[in-house]
Amino acid sequence: MMKNIAYYLLYALVYPLSLLPFRILYLISDGFFLLVYHVIGYRRKIVRKNLTASFPDKRPDELRTIERQFYHWLCDYFVETIKLLTISDERLLQHIEFRGVEQLEACYDQGQDCAAILGHYCNWEWLSATGLAFKRYPQAVMGLIYHPLYNAAFDRLFVAIRSAHGGDCIPKKDILRHMIRYRQEDRRTLFGYISDQTPKWENIHLWLPFLHQETPVFTGGERIMKKTDNAVFYTEMERPRRGQYICTFRLISAHAAQEPESEITRRFFQLLEETIRKAPAYYLWTHNRWKRTKEEFDRRFRIENGHTISK
Repeated sequence: MMKNIAYYLLYALVYPLSLLPFRILYLISDGFFLLVYHVIGYRRKIVRKNLTASFPDKRPDELRTIERQFYHWLCDYFVETIKLLTISDERLLQHIEFRGVEQLEACYDQGQDCAAILGHYCNWEWLSATGLAFKRYPQAVMGLIYHPLYNAAFDRLFVAIRSAHGGDCIPKKDILRHMIRYRQEDRRTLFGYISDQTPKWENIHLWLPFLHQETPVFTGGERIMKKTDNAVFYTEMERPRRGQYICTFRLISAHAAQEPESEITRRFFQLLEETIRKAPAYYLWTHNRWKRTKEEFDRRFRIENGHTISK
């Protein structure tokens, strides 16, 4: 009961904010920026460490500019995400454009399901509306793979937000069960995998160069894509101006099952780095992405046949 009360109180706070027009929400975001960046300095040490290591060729003043732009966008991200709760489908499609959807529908024509692989770049929450872009497959499932939050009230709120425009929120542990059910129902699917998180030590399957740093990688998403022989698309996002996004689906593999081991993951990180370098302010720099080092990993673990084993 206490969890329900906490959720409804949180919902009652967020819902009225969601009804506000974008121009008011962005004024609120501007105020949050002053508080978060200049007063609180939220995770500023982590942001500066990440930016400095990722862009060793940039001058300090350039890095500070990116830093300020990032915090401004981060505040926009929160109000834009809240807006998803009440904005209409028609209005939302005026703020986000989907390109390359015809490639997905061509796969559906062949009876093949698809996977979208993406990073924490631009407003990834708005991708929950991808299903609205399908013209010939309105019943296709947009599966949003996520890790449930520890706070039950916030977890329910984010599920409500992500489901508001047709997204199906699926906990990581339930992916295969949902895939089987949708196949039995003969419904085509697009499952979205955010693949740039920091894995736990035991889930590190691979180390890749990413933004000038040795980066630990979890390849569980790729293994599911290969097992189900998905067509795999990199989900590239752009933000041409405030309140406007462009999502472009770029084919990585027509048949994941035919790809060499880890090739999809390698290609994803290459494409994500290219995207970040074009406009670095829109990446989630507050995430402590490189807290696990290759040196410590080599001291404690080894990888055998794709599995991480303690020494």
